[in-house]
Amino acid sequence: MFDRIMNFNTLLSAVDIAIVSFLFYRMMIMVKQTRAVQLLKGVLVLLVVAFISNLLQLQTVSWLLAQFQTMLIVALPIIFQPGLRKALERLGKGRFFGASLASQEIVPHLVDEIARAVRNLSASQTGALLVIERSTGLNDYVDSGVSINADISCELLESLFNPKGSLHDGAAIIRDGKLYAAGCILPLTEDTSISKSLGTRHRAALGISEVSDAFVIVVSEESGVVSVVEEGRMTRHLDDAPLRKMLAERVRGDMAENAFSLLSGLRKSMTKK
Repeated sequence: MFDRIMNFNTLLSAVDIAIVSFLFYRMMIMVKQTRAVQLLKGVLVLLVVAFISNLLQLQTVSWLLAQFQTMLIVALPIIFQPGLRKALERLGKGRFFGASLASQEIVPHLVDEIARAVRNLSASQTGALLVIERSTGLNDYVDSGVSINADISCELLESLFNPKGSLHDGAAIIRDGKLYAAGCILPLTEDTSISKSLGTRHRAALGISEVSDAFVIVVSEESGVVSVVEEGRMTRHLDDAPLRKMLAERVRGDMAENAFSLLSGLRKSMTKK
């Protein structure tokens, strides 16, 4: 009887830890999709400094940090207010525990639809800006556009960038194999060395690549030239074949990484004791 009670209590403890671990995991995923992660890193640095100052008995530094911590208690809810509101909204809609994960099976279809759309937009000299989200979340820029969350198709992408449409001037953001948002406003690069012939779309593509690891495709409205941008570097005059190859590598790699991260997180949350 005693052994059964102990085993039951151990099981309850394991479930308790698994639930808390999973909640923290989902919170970290949500924070990762915003720029708030940088603020959290700053808070972590302050905590480390506070621990070291207490360990070394640096009384003046400890006093200053104590005052600053009191201020943080008031400031942090204000700083993270938008994120907290969205988290509560997602919880109310039952989406907090959900995890979107694109299947590797859709990669060829996804690459084909995007490549065909880019080829057609280039032929008609229709300006376009496609941003494929990778590990750095782009929620701050998604919020500036219109939420779509639709399956990607060549026809949908072409219609979005139709000059007569209301969303053609903004960027379309792709996340987890879906067209997540359109008409999004991106930061412009501050690099003054780039060619004066490059327009706002190219400057926005460079800008978002400088603050994230996104893979960006740009179609020039003036010439129809296709360019890709990564990590602040632009490659221009891409044909269909090299574009398809780059898309396949980036999309397949990102989906594999997302799947591994999700499975690892769930495995840790279920096995941690």
